[in-house]
Amino acid sequence: QVQLVESGGGLVQPGGSLRLSCAAAGFTSANYAIGWFRRAPGKEREGLSCIRRDDSTTYYADSVKGRFTISRDNAKNTVYLQMNSLKPEDTAVYFCATKSNGRYCSSNGSFYDYWGQGTQVTVSS
Repeated sequence: QVQLVESGGGLVQPGGSLRLSCAAAGFTSANYAIGWFRRAPGKEREGLSCIRRDDSTTYYADSVKGRFTISRDNAKNTVYLQMNSLKPEDTAVYFCATKSNGRYCSSNGSFYDYWGQGTQVTVSS
């Protein structure tokens, strides 16, 4: 059974950093593209970034470009989202997702089949 479990969220001050983890279970994440998304209160879900099977990164949303970095550790079956220079507008629930065929990335959340439960990130002083 495919499972994705996010962790690493929390409360951080503006300008701070967090590293989110997306741990995969029931499949080998190295063989799949994994995307990160977020949903802020009152806003639509936003695609942030995606990493392909060959570890190439397909995109970063303009809102996080230069501040967030996606990576993976295949030995740990985990994909990360390093978030630096956090701003109050980064406050949201963050999700990772993957698709059954696993090869491609998309910034459209409807593309993905499997989602984690999300982890809350709050940026506030």
